[in-house]
Amino acid sequence: MLKSVVRAAAAAFRLPTATTSTARALPLSCPTLYAPSRATARPFTRSLWMMSGSGASGYRPKLFTSKVLNPSASCGCGGLHTEGDKAFGQFLFDEIKEEKKIQKSETLPKMSGGWQLTLDGTEAQLTKHAAAEKITVTFNVNNSILPNFAEEADEGQQKSGEEVEILSTPNFVVEVTKQAAKHSLVIDCQFLQDEMGHGEGEESDIFGICEVSFQPEGDEDWKETSYTLTKDSLNDDLYDHMMDFLADRGVDNTFADELMELSTAIEHQEYIKFLEDLKSFVKCN
Repeated sequence: MLKSVVRAAAAAFRLPTATTSTARALPLSCPTLYAPSRATARPFTRSLWMMSGSGASGYRPKLFTSKVLNPSASCGCGGLHTEGDKAFGQFLFDEIKEEKKIQKSETLPKMSGGWQLTLDGTEAQLTKHAAAEKITVTFNVNNSILPNFAEEADEGQQKSGEEVEILSTPNFVVEVTKQAAKHSLVIDCQFLQDEMGHGEGEESDIFGICEVSFQPEGDEDWKETSYTLTKDSLNDDLYDHMMDFLADRGVDNTFADELMELSTAIEHQEYIKFLEDLKSFVKCN
């Protein structure tokens, strides 16, 4: 009964329904942020973000006047090589060095509960089997950190003097497939606001359901003709049963905490890889 009351409170905090997308993958932007709890976050550095400022005015002071150099004969790329490029390359070298210092491990954390991980760039897929069912959870680390996080982190560092940590909180899709069924049950989930984080006493749900629908098994795109229940259409009892349905298949608070830790590690790996690719592009070697 208490669990139902907690979830009823959670329903009051449900966010406005986002614009419906025809893509099966969730929208890349994550409109909610759950404060770090058990999940392992990482210290905030990201000098590239800090240098960008608020971005409201679009004004950015020029570091120095670039002097264009003749294309290097040894490079062979035929591109420009400026003093600005040289400084940019050095900055990226230092940034990569700092990011690798705070990287907890080059090995991704393991998910408990028998989940198997498959990666395709920034998209991750977790799969497990329970009896004759196949449960698949898909998420993408792109834009899984709020756009204003850098500004908040800078303010937090100035006020407390402590390191602010980055946490990736992506939306994720749970797809449940049964052998005898023609369609898969697809449940669109997102992390809740920090007001709905872990509290004292009864543990609150740290993620919630956004949408529920049936989709043809194996299809990569949503079918617009499939009926979809949004979070605002789910009554409290149906919502509770849907959350219990997920928990019975291993998608619960423990899973969500581990998913945040995994997503944070993947996002950090991708960020470092991006910096390395950018440095190679700028330096052309």
